[in-house]
Amino acid sequence: MYKTTEINRRLETLKALLERIHRAWRPEDFEALMRFFVEILPRLTQCERCSVFVVDPTSDNIWLKFGTGVREKAIIAPMRGSLVGEAILSGKTVIQTGLERRAGFHAISDRQTEFVTRTLICVPIRSLAGNYHIGAVQLLNKQDNQEFNASDEELLMQLVKYLSLAIEHNTVTGEIIEITRGMHTEFARSARILAGNNRFIAESRAMRQIVSLVEQVNPLPVNVFITGESGTGKEVIARLIHDRPGERRARPFVAVNCSSIPETLMESEFFGHEKGAFTGAAASRMGRFEEATSGTLFLDEISDMPLAIQPKFLRAIQEMEGVRLGGNTIHRYDFRIVSASSKNLRDEVKAGRFREDLFFRLFSVDIHLPPLRERVEDILPLMMLFLEQISIRFKKKTRGFSPQLLTLFESHAWPGNVRQLEHEVERLVALTPEGEVITEAHCSLPLLENRLPKRHAIASDTLSLPEHRKRLEIDLIRRALRQTDGNKVRAAELLDITRQSLHNKLKLYRIEDTE
Repeated sequence: MYKTTEINRRLETLKALLERIHRAWRPEDFEALMRFFVEILPRLTQCERCSVFVVDPTSDNIWLKFGTGVREKAIIAPMRGSLVGEAILSGKTVIQTGLERRAGFHAISDRQTEFVTRTLICVPIRSLAGNYHIGAVQLLNKQDNQEFNASDEELLMQLVKYLSLAIEHNTVTGEIIEITRGMHTEFARSARILAGNNRFIAESRAMRQIVSLVEQVNPLPVNVFITGESGTGKEVIARLIHDRPGERRARPFVAVNCSSIPETLMESEFFGHEKGAFTGAAASRMGRFEEATSGTLFLDEISDMPLAIQPKFLRAIQEMEGVRLGGNTIHRYDFRIVSASSKNLRDEVKAGRFREDLFFRLFSVDIHLPPLRERVEDILPLMMLFLEQISIRFKKKTRGFSPQLLTLFESHAWPGNVRQLEHEVERLVALTPEGEVITEAHCSLPLLENRLPKRHAIASDTLSLPEHRKRLEIDLIRRALRQTDGNKVRAAELLDITRQSLHNKLKLYRIEDTE
């Protein structure tokens, strides 16, 4: 396992590489070159129009990327049923005349561009990387009612080599950037996971049942709804669902907090927008639906989604498709939805603040996270985990927690749940002097107010409740170890705790050191 500092170093190197690629590759340069071809070829061949088509590798469609008179129009030619498709499939030049009297895809595109095609030559663009074709160049209407001939074909055959180089360089560089971005995201996510020692705490019976449920639903294409109080770890469970072995594991995990997005930006956030769609839209941007394709879309605080956007949201996840703001191209989606809410969504439906049809569409399985006060067994392991993480981050060493502090933490109600526990440990590490034991002295006021008064100490031998608890646990652990001849797995089963919980208590009480 990499150390956090090593991950950060590699992440910074990757960021620098991404920035260099961005500076070296400019989409505007590629577009300028292609427009130059589109403008100069009609002059060289004495025709009316020129178009450059590029094959979409994920479908049988052919996109008209650049063309005379079609700068603002999107034309998609089918692979079968069009002359450009015929040229690409056969790998041979197609020359046609008398097209103004014939039906076909050229007639459909003519209506879109308000043009009449009479004569045509189409030359396929062969990939420089393999024996396949990536597009085609098409010229329309030779001037003076002439027909395209072998000279035109020879000129185009020479020029398409340069077009192939430009198109493939643009495609490969774009893919490098997308891969690098993906690596950047994955490294950042891995850094967060590894900084936390990649451990998920499930010592309590309730949390072990949740982990079992996660393992059941992970391989199934079902949407999951997670409920629980704020701070119980709903996003942690969502990431656990995503990160379990499966085909979506290597794909994006896109988290959206619905309560933090202004209503006016909600549609753009999920569907994306095209350049110029609204004031300030200086560039096109894909929405969260597109970003999550093949992966997981996590919708936190889904109950706070504005009612006005819910019908569009419902249709998008029903049809798994949508259109960006200001665009007309339909984008297909493919993602699993994991949603979460700290509110009772059924109550929101009854109150008319959440659509019932969207409610039933959002999940097939629901998972309820109990509050931390109902899973006391998780408190000590979480304390140990947070202590390890925070000590690394602060570059500070302490001697661990005092037994009294442990008892105080386990008796506290934790209204802020795991998030509050983490912040309390962070406070204690920050305020405890280097190399000393962490005690109650620096606890926040809410915890100190919860501390048991000294008058509640047991009078029989003047020992406090924490000391009695400590002695009882040590005695039970030693008896279990004696009964199992030191077998910690069997001892943990006798004590009805997990192996890791037993290990933590052995370390806390230093039992093995005194045996």
